Amino acid sequence: MTVPDSSDLPDSPGALPPRAGRRPCRPVRRRIAWVVVALAVTGTAGTAGVVAMGGDDTQHASGSADVPVRTVAVVRTDLSTSMTLSGELGYGPVRQIKATAGGLVTWLPDVGATVKRGGTLYRVDDRPAVVFFGETPLFRSLDTPGLVGPDIRTVADNLEALGYDIGRQPSVGTVVRQPAASPPPPEQPQPSGSGTAADAASPSGAAARRSSDPPKSAPPGPGSSIPASQRVEEGDAVLTDALIAAVKRWQASAGLPATGVLGPGDVVVTTSAVRVSAVQAQTGDEATGNLLSVTATRKVVTVPVDARDIGAITPGARVRVTLPDQSSAQGEVTQISSVVTAPQGGESDGTARRMDVTIEVDDAGTVRRLSSSTVQVEFTGRVRKNVLAVPVSALLALAEGGYGLQRPGGSLVAVRTGLLARGMAEISGPGVREGMKVVATS
Repeated sequence: MTVPDSSDLPDSPGALPPRAGRRPCRPVRRRIAWVVVALAVTGTAGTAGVVAMGGDDTQHASGSADVPVRTVAVVRTDLSTSMTLSGELGYGPVRQIKATAGGLVTWLPDVGATVKRGGTLYRVDDRPAVVFFGETPLFRSLDTPGLVGPDIRTVADNLEALGYDIGRQPSVGTVVRQPAASPPPPEQPQPSGSGTAADAASPSGAAARRSSDPPKSAPPGPGSSIPASQRVEEGDAVLTDALIAAVKRWQASAGLPATGVLGPGDVVVTTSAVRVSAVQAQTGDEATGNLLSVTATRKVVTVPVDARDIGAITPGARVRVTLPDQSSAQGEVTQISSVVTAPQGGESDGTARRMDVTIEVDDAGTVRRLSSSTVQVEFTGRVRKNVLAVPVSALLALAEGGYGLQRPGGSLVAVRTGLLARGMAEISGPGVREGMKVVATS
């Protein structure tokens, strides 16, 4: 990955002596390390507004916490963002499917089964939990006409994809008002002696008690979780009468009671079809905790990449995968994890941290019959030959803009930066030569 040139640096910087009134170097070195971390992870350079000053060549920075430093030499070398790393062929990340409602498990799929949109993933009390595709799961009971939200968009999109007519949806920006409910029936007069335990337990007493309760379809009011009106935002859908009618038709065909009401336990939302990788529950178990595990249906290659090298890899990048039989297949980077993890036994200073890169092979048939196995992945990139370079940890962000190197005696040399690869940065400038000693963080 290319580090932007520091074009705002002086044309002939030479050695920059410490300026009067500047702060001591060593407390600043601690802040410079943060700039280095950002460079290593993102693979780009920028100005952080940190000023590096002169000082002696001690082995630790002064300040509230010691920061070890070392002296390194400017080297002439070849830099390349191309690299070959080991990866694991499999079905990618595993997702645990948890029960969302009580009851007894009455049916579970076989390991290896594929469940597509509209298919049943499991049954609780003989009620199917059906797979819908989307990003937002059902997080509430969809039982009130006029509800607005992304979970309703999930229902609308899936029913439409399954061939059901959902009617016309309100456009973005529409304000949807909740329909007013019929007033509750008048309270019936109670005979003398009402309110006793016997009356409360009797059918007439229960009916009288229910008559004073607000109906379930009461309009939203103060303290209600449903506002009296809602605005349709991008990604939302509305629970219209036509959509409720489509829900009823789908429920009847899916083996669900045709109530027009959907709850979180009725639908399992996934991003695509899933493959059952493991089953934790058994029929007859209480529907609590993890029931089964699923993965994607297509095999992918997962490559753990050192966080310092991740800047050289981008989604959409082309790669070559060498399979266990030494044949090769072309592939593409489809995802880079946003989580940085340290493997067990990794270094505590973060230098061994990894980010997972997911790769899809172009021809799925080349890996369909292969079991999970280790493969080699070649990432192509840029190459710079016979250039001057230093460790990224030697770069100091200058208040004047751009980057510089600090000599052991404390003076600074401004540099222009080029390609960043595997923790090394290409540098150039009138004051830079091979073998020159500079200071870097350890």
